[in-house]
Amino acid sequence: MGKVVVSLRVNPESDEVDLDALINDIKSRLPRHYEILRHEKEYVAFGLYALRLYVAMPEDFEGGTDELERSLTETEGVSSVDVDFVTRTDAL
Repeated sequence: MGKVVVSLRVNPESDEVDLDALINDIKSRLPRHYEILRHEKEYVAFGLYALRLYVAMPEDFEGGTDELERSLTETEGVSSVDVDFVTRTDAL
């Protein structure tokens, strides 16, 4: 079974959200079939940063990225989640 990598932008509720604490909370809440490969802070505007996440998941997962997006948006401190791209990879 192959895997895909999903690139997402996680937008915090405000500039007061601690992004380091937020990434730790996200890691603890994600179901086990998701793996965060990389994360980084991304400047948005006027001192506001978002989180850029690269998440590996099974390619034949029913519902696509719906469960992943729902899990992230239910995390306290998250305003919204935007999926930028999904790409198949044989490297994982």
